[in-house]
Amino acid sequence: MAITGLIMIGFLLMHMYGNLKAFLGAEAFDHYAEWLKGDILYPLLPSGWFIWIFRFVMVAAIVLHIYSAATLWRRAKSANPVTYEAKKALSRTYSARTMRWGGIILLTGLIFHLLQFTVKATLVSAPYESTPYNMVVLEFQNWWLVLGYAIWMVAVCMHIRHGFWSAFTTLGANTSPKARVVLNGCAWVVAILLYIGFMMMPVAVLTGVLSAS
Repeated sequence: MAITGLIMIGFLLMHMYGNLKAFLGAEAFDHYAEWLKGDILYPLLPSGWFIWIFRFVMVAAIVLHIYSAATLWRRAKSANPVTYEAKKALSRTYSARTMRWGGIILLTGLIFHLLQFTVKATLVSAPYESTPYNMVVLEFQNWWLVLGYAIWMVAVCMHIRHGFWSAFTTLGANTSPKARVVLNGCAWVVAILLYIGFMMMPVAVLTGVLSAS
């Protein structure tokens, strides 16, 4: 659970960085998108292989994360304390109490996101043949889509805030009160950084800072 969660957090940080390339212009963003699908690790790997290996790793991480969550939920349910005090002690933060529902919301939004920008099956405004840059710009010109994306990212970042802290605790980093404070601070920094980083491009499109080429 901890390892697969950290893999996905690492992916989100890289994805956020790639999204911000939109501020360098259409050519830079489109070049980055094509590079992801073609020449990474070439000639060590044949052209185009890396993206499929990467996708396989990410799908495996997601499946294992869900499996781990379901397994831990069953164990927690079978050993569920019955006293109010014990239940209260297990539910210290809102993020912790809503991790399972947050995961379901996250997965539902992820499926739509992949269908929209990878499979291109749920595009709202952009033509199927749009370049990567124009596709994201034309899609995020819809205010309700940006609003939905913003709400979804709140759920994602709440999940990450607790997940980051919990993962490093599981791996043995939460060794003292000081370490707990540091871990909690890092968790908040990562969650806020991801929220701001992922929302910058949609908001820039909606406000006219970024426009289709």
